[in-house]
Amino acid sequence: MLLAEQSTGHMIEVLDLGALFNPFESRVTGCLHFGEEAQDPEPYDKNTLVFPSGEPLPRCWVDADYRKS
Repeated sequence: MLLAEQSTGHMIEVLDLGALFNPFESRVTGCLHFGEEAQDPEPYDKNTLVFPSGEPLPRCWVDADYRKS
């Protein structure tokens, strides 16, 4: 799945969708899609990622207590 870094707009290919959907995980592994060379996988904080349209990630992906409020 491709997401964007909120601060730069650079595209990140998320490699571990299980971690992305798990609200108890604060980081995901992904590859930066920038430039011509394939970048090595590295961890990204989920709170810095958004959908390419600029929409934030669903709360149930980032907040384990999303049902309480």
